Amino acid sequence: MYEGAVQDLIDELGRLPGVGPKSAQRIAFHLLAAESADVGRLVAALQRVQAEVRFCSTCYNVAEGEQCRICRDPRRADDVICVVEEPKDVVAIERTREFRGRYHVLGGAISPIEGVGPDDLRVKELMTRLMNGAVTELIIATDPNLEGEATAAYLARLVGPLGLAVSRLASGLPVGGDLEYADEVTLGRAFEGRRRIDA
Repeated sequence: MYEGAVQDLIDELGRLPGVGPKSAQRIAFHLLAAESADVGRLVAALQRVQAEVRFCSTCYNVAEGEQCRICRDPRRADDVICVVEEPKDVVAIERTREFRGRYHVLGGAISPIEGVGPDDLRVKELMTRLMNGAVTELIIATDPNLEGEATAAYLARLVGPLGLAVSRLASGLPVGGDLEYADEVTLGRAFEGRRRIDA
């Protein structure tokens, strides 16, 4: 335990996701040793994020205005929506440069263990977007874990009566991976998602 301000800083840093007590202590002492201009820039960035960043009124991605840059982009296809759990998933998909449609960020995944149900996510908002008839395809890009699978199954059942084409991102072996290190579930999905090779 440290005195006053140092311990308060360690405690606050330790509340961040993925930051344990040792990491919090390391970051705190890094900040103590840093130039005051560097700490000032960090403080200013945190204050600016809190003051200026909000969720997009359409897709719930992070935005500095009413809408995010993707929702404002007229070149994006309006007939395809990719559903993701968090804004960081939008960034991951955008890096591929393969998707040119719109997004919908749920704000998490169904997790009965953590007490998160469909009403805790932005499912109603998604259904509202789908009701206008402009969307013809829904791509469900939730994480390939138990919660993500439960969320994908729930959404597929929910939107089924709308007659949309509903798909799930393929999952399987990573590029450069070895079969011997793949777990059974990943290998099983790789077999399910196999593709024909045209010679």
